[in-house]
Amino acid sequence: MIRLSGIRKTYGKVTALDGLELDVREGEFFCLLGPSGAGKTTTLKTIAGLEIPDAGTVELDGEDMRGVEPYDRGVAMCFESYALYPHKSAYDNLASPLRSPRHRLPADRARERIGEVAELLGISALLDRPVGRLSNGQRQRVALGRVLVRPARAFLLDEPLSHLDAKLRQQMRAELKAIGAVRRTTTLYVTHDSVEALALGDRIGVIRDGRIVQTGTREEIWYRPHDTEVARAFGRPRINLLPGAIAPDGSFRSADGKVELPMRADAAPGTEVLVGVRPRDIELNGRGHELTGTVYVTEVLGRSVEVTVRLGEQHVSLVAPRGGATGLRPDDPVRLSVRPENLLLFEADRPERPGRRIDHD
Repeated sequence: MIRLSGIRKTYGKVTALDGLELDVREGEFFCLLGPSGAGKTTTLKTIAGLEIPDAGTVELDGEDMRGVEPYDRGVAMCFESYALYPHKSAYDNLASPLRSPRHRLPADRARERIGEVAELLGISALLDRPVGRLSNGQRQRVALGRVLVRPARAFLLDEPLSHLDAKLRQQMRAELKAIGAVRRTTTLYVTHDSVEALALGDRIGVIRDGRIVQTGTREEIWYRPHDTEVARAFGRPRINLLPGAIAPDGSFRSADGKVELPMRADAAPGTEVLVGVRPRDIELNGRGHELTGTVYVTEVLGRSVEVTVRLGEQHVSLVAPRGGATGLRPDDPVRLSVRPENLLLFEADRPERPGRRIDHD
């Protein structure tokens, strides 16, 4: 449905997109995840025709968009910066796409359509208010609604929930997922929030420095991250990464020699590596390979507790049920367990690039 091939875009000496390749399937809800400055918004603008790439091709439904004006591309884009008419009411802002020659609807049909979208976004009571009197979160919902009311072959959404409070953002994520399931309209959703990407995306693309680093389902990204930076991007608390090296028998030994983990790595003995293990994959007194350490600090997270444990010179975090971690105090000895199949192995990070994942048994 949306295909970008070899897209390059520069602004003076700054390279925003560097040979970017992206393929979004028909009816897919695709999340593009990356930090500020990674090229996410430039990607959307290039698809919409608001930016012309220096090289490469943009295809929509198999049609090359070279020379096709934004108005004729059949996509609807929601900007993070709202782009509303401040002197008009929320209703008139929502109605504006339906008054254009291409998407014009009879007044009664337009009212019905606007009512459906307003109810979905929780802004039905705000329709008569001028946009200038709305809060930032309310304006953002109006801006999103203005995209959703119009028919389009693809929605391009640029961090549309970033100005909402946490509770409303969670609610809106559920609503957006429902919209995608019902309409099956192809959606490219840009975010810097990994929780949002995992919650919404049929597939996720991780963008860094104007290139797609990895594309996959949430399971593929979670269990087989391309490198340490992708691994760090997903999961709260963040993944534990322990530095060490491959021992002569192929297992892992930490830099201080205090941690040994049974694995057979596809790497030469002595290779500097990082072992990754997610906090929810470490158990207190569970089954698996045992590690011993002492409690450094604990933090209650609702029904669970984040426990940070010293293992020699390293610290690792784990998330335990509140009942199992009650009573733990700093310097208490603890026994941890981790299953080898939950371990991830990476090359050591280099100044020029993050360490890539290494296969192991």
